[in-house]
Amino acid sequence: MEEIQKLKQELKKVNAEYAGIRDIPAEERAEFGRKINQRKQEILAKIVEAEKAALDTDAEPIDITAPTAPNEPLPELYPQNQGSLHPLMTELDRVTEIYQMMGFDVVEARQLDDEYHMFDSLNFAKEHPARDGYDTFRTEEGLIPPAHTSTMQHRVLKAYKDKLEKGENIAVVVPGRVYRNEDVDATHEHTFYQCEGVYVSCDCTMGQMLGILREFFEKYYEQKLNIRTQPGYFPFTEPSLEFMIEKPKSLGGKKGDFLEMLGCGMIHPNVLKMAGIDPTKYHGFAWGGGIDRLVMLRYGLKDVRYFESGNLNFLKEF
Repeated sequence: MEEIQKLKQELKKVNAEYAGIRDIPAEERAEFGRKINQRKQEILAKIVEAEKAALDTDAEPIDITAPTAPNEPLPELYPQNQGSLHPLMTELDRVTEIYQMMGFDVVEARQLDDEYHMFDSLNFAKEHPARDGYDTFRTEEGLIPPAHTSTMQHRVLKAYKDKLEKGENIAVVVPGRVYRNEDVDATHEHTFYQCEGVYVSCDCTMGQMLGILREFFEKYYEQKLNIRTQPGYFPFTEPSLEFMIEKPKSLGGKKGDFLEMLGCGMIHPNVLKMAGIDPTKYHGFAWGGGIDRLVMLRYGLKDVRYFESGNLNFLKEF
């Protein structure tokens, strides 16, 4: 390491000599620059060799994840059974299990998607503000970390549409991670989880959708719940609703206290057409809501940032 430091100091001096080129007569500058550059390349080559030599040792590799030195007993501070599921993963399993008991298949969402599945296949207008950079993350390659699990609707409809011809229904839920350009605070995160639901048949109704959602929330919170809806707007459903439940008693809820839990509605005919499904023959409904908020309400948590914090004191509570 000492040799490498010396070479780097020498390289620094050579770089400093470049500043003197302005004082060299014009006819001598080319030769001066050539010699300086040659010295620089020689030093750089020596640094590469020295760094390579420093790595080529016979020393036994160190396990940086080990809580103690080799051959030392594990202290009580580090019990051997350390690992556990993250609370969000535990609750995500619970959510999908409830839907599976209701006959839904489970399809995992994507971590990266494209413009077509994020917007075009979901009937978003070309001028919709969600397409702007301030609202949606984008990679340098033009890919999009999904802002909602609805980005999977088109894929689900295309993958399962053959069931409709067999007289069966499409019934799928899609859990996944989503990303939004949010100002992070106690109730907002830029990274969180959602669960999407998609159902299509020849005769489904909004009443069926509300029945499914009510059944889910009653199973999840293990008590009977009143529900309420109010008009909403989503480009991919028409009509669209905001679905609310009466605040559970276990959370200090009183009669008449309602909480908005998710958005839902009948799948827009244009979305069905894009997937090759005849909207005059088949109808569908869809919904999507956050998992993090479900868990916060279930356990009375006040700050959504706990989930992504990596705080062991918080995680050990689960």
